[in-house]
Amino acid sequence: MADFPGKVSTQTSSQEPQRSFGIPSSVDMNFIKSIPGILLLAEIVVGLLVWALIASTSHSSEAVYGWVLFVSVTLWLLSIALLVVLLLRFHQSLPSIPWPLVLMVFYSVATVLYLTAFLANAANVRYGFYHGHLGTSAFFAIVVTLLYAASSYFAYLGWRGEGQNAAGSTVPV
Repeated sequence: MADFPGKVSTQTSSQEPQRSFGIPSSVDMNFIKSIPGILLLAEIVVGLLVWALIASTSHSSEAVYGWVLFVSVTLWLLSIALLVVLLLRFHQSLPSIPWPLVLMVFYSVATVLYLTAFLANAANVRYGFYHGHLGTSAFFAIVVTLLYAASSYFAYLGWRGEGQNAAGSTVPV
């Protein structure tokens, strides 16, 4: 019988992260395909429409539209940051943070804030040169409010541990 070497290398790949079509393997592509991921992407796109429509008018200096701009831009930026955290799985490196609870609180607060922004926007749409922009922004504000409400529901299911189906299992734990 031949002598078996004392040290055997079992390494079969390089130390670089595996890549698929130029995307690092640490990116959670399954999150984008899930219902919470689709909702988050839709919130970002529709939220961008809300603040862009308001910012493109001369009424953006009025106090009520300042509130709508503040809410829409702030939540748009926070939603982008949340997308990055969830896509790159940063939440897994911070296990001390109760992510299901954080998501539920974030989406619930975002729903209430966008509801107030929608009401303020819709109540102050007046006939004029920019009434089309302001009315359209009010429409998109209620759409994004409903998107945040749906995300709140899925975050609640994830927090309660009741979301064991495909939609609830994508909420990071």
